[in-house]
Amino acid sequence: MLYVGNQVIDGAYDAIRAVQERHIPHRYVTNTTTQARDALAHKLQALGFPIEPKHILSAPAAAQVYLRHRQFRSCHFLVADAIREEFREFPTSQTAPEAVVIGDIGRAWTYDLVNQVFQMVMAGAELIALHKAKYWQTPEGLQVDIGAFVAALEYATGKEATVIGKPSPAFFQAAVQELDCPKDEIVMIGDDIDADVGGAQKCGLRGILVRTGKYRQEYVSASPITPDAVLDSIAQLPRYL
Repeated sequence: MLYVGNQVIDGAYDAIRAVQERHIPHRYVTNTTTQARDALAHKLQALGFPIEPKHILSAPAAAQVYLRHRQFRSCHFLVADAIREEFREFPTSQTAPEAVVIGDIGRAWTYDLVNQVFQMVMAGAELIALHKAKYWQTPEGLQVDIGAFVAALEYATGKEATVIGKPSPAFFQAAVQELDCPKDEIVMIGDDIDADVGGAQKCGLRGILVRTGKYRQEYVSASPITPDAVLDSIAQLPRYL
């Protein structure tokens, strides 16, 4: 919504500045599971956005809360090396974990790896997905996201994954709690009609779709979800507000 790769969306700087100058409570919510919050904030700052880590709510951060609550005795993490440190407090097992946590691991997926997770889940491990997005936008175009692998494991095992990130109700509720505002005063803005708009609306928030990033008109037209508003980009946010 703010950038693709290292390319900032036109008008994004002014939009964020307008929100900050008006002292509007806000959070940057993301399903990104390849970078820790500090690294995400550093990247945003390098791109010119005055955004601090405390204002970012990420799927890995929400997963930490969930794992602490469930008190698993052992976990198996399929996550990017960049965020492994965020899960260092949890005991791990390579053979018989009580939970398998799946994040973005890119081209590391193989048949053998999928089969290993399948066997762990069949043996009783809870399947936990940091998110279940179908695809994501890259400078080279759309690419398959981890949702495809999670769905395959659900189909093979007959067990539904616990999804941590958007569109999980628990994820949006965490954002609501941090903002400390009534739900009818909160708006979610994003380029994913399923995870961003649909997820927000199911939690009683308004959902605004932007026509940048992963937005595709043909997909939106076929969706049963109706955004509360559609903006050409985040640049139109100040006028909308």
